[in-house]
Amino acid sequence: MINNSGEKVQVGSYFNDMPFTKRHAFIGLAIFFAFIVEAWELMVIIFVSGSIASEFNLSTVQVGSLIGSIYLGMIPGAYIFGIIADKIGRKKTMVYSLIGFSIFSLISVFSINFSMLYTSRLLAGVAISGVLVCIFPYFGELLPVKQRGKASGYLSSGWPFGVLIAVGITALSTEIGGLLASWRSVLFISSMAGLWALVLMKLPESPYWLVSKGRQKEAKQIINYLSDGKVKVDENVQLEILKVKQGSYLEIFKGKILKLTTLQTIINFTLAFGYWGLYTWIPTLLMEKGLSMSESLGFIALTSIMQIPGYVLASHLTAKFGRKKILFLFVTGAAISGFLFAFSSNMVELYLFNFLLSFFNQGAWAVWNTWFGEIYPTNIRGTGYSFGAASQRWANTFAPSIIGLVIGLGWTFVATVSFIEVFVVVTMITLLFLPETEGKILD
Repeated sequence: MINNSGEKVQVGSYFNDMPFTKRHAFIGLAIFFAFIVEAWELMVIIFVSGSIASEFNLSTVQVGSLIGSIYLGMIPGAYIFGIIADKIGRKKTMVYSLIGFSIFSLISVFSINFSMLYTSRLLAGVAISGVLVCIFPYFGELLPVKQRGKASGYLSSGWPFGVLIAVGITALSTEIGGLLASWRSVLFISSMAGLWALVLMKLPESPYWLVSKGRQKEAKQIINYLSDGKVKVDENVQLEILKVKQGSYLEIFKGKILKLTTLQTIINFTLAFGYWGLYTWIPTLLMEKGLSMSESLGFIALTSIMQIPGYVLASHLTAKFGRKKILFLFVTGAAISGFLFAFSSNMVELYLFNFLLSFFNQGAWAVWNTWFGEIYPTNIRGTGYSFGAASQRWANTFAPSIIGLVIGLGWTFVATVSFIEVFVVVTMITLLFLPETEGKILD
């Protein structure tokens, strides 16, 4: 407990010795499911694209553009919601984002043609971007310093759960006699997940953000709430954050911040390209290896399960050894596994090396999601994070087209996967130049 009555104290100082409480656990579970919803929604359109193509008689180009529509929408959405998050707060941004997503996703269920479906999916992408840009910075701003790496890493494991839900619902619809009527039912169920916004409304706002708005009393109350009464701020203490101009994209390109922005943009693009370039085309690539589409779905499901221990181990290790060392270890493991996967000569090797690739790749994301949410000062954390998140979505948008192009040019499985892994190698080198944040209070 800090008693510096009448003094100015950094908000983060109160999180140094704060215990991890049931309040943190509740918040973690609430936004964990919100992250599951995001992953579920991003993946489900891939799995139902075949039935959509049949109903609307779509070409392969139209199918590809439909899959990419939500990611295309998330690019301007990330830029917009980054500023909004720094203006109106993390919690409100996530709530409005999920409500907006639910509305546009529900509209897509009633699409009468390709144009209506494409537009509604694009707008759903814009809307859900508020969740994308807020989840990790928000959670990091509520956690004790010692638990920030581990808990944020666990939050990242929501991705494979979301993928598994998308695979499971699709399988029910297409493989087991159509227990769900069609792709419309699949999208209807995913749109209902947006009602989770009602749970997010019960969460506290970030005390860092409240201080940035001069709302001292509320910030002190939330610090007391989070610590379950074990950390109290004297009413005469003036809470402070690092003084940076509020919510402007110009600010992330000034002085020392410019280096952070350049490095995180490269990492976000290359790491996302390395993941998305492979897994959007994995069914096609696996067919080259002799697997059917149904076998490919099973392959993806098993791969998603293998991602979970990667998240868990990386989360534990980063809390002990820091962000940089563990991220470098996992990205290096992903690169090596990726090249081994490219040169797989039989089905056993194909499964083994892909499991290793998934293990290391998603472990890397667990560390990166945490690290990325810590590097910027409070006033521009949402803006800086959103700029990098948009870089991920640029990669999500370009990767399927670029990999589709090289496959169309006749590149072999070996050449295509090796090309994708080059982006992972670029990530491995770039991350060495970022500052370590483990054990440090947020600015």
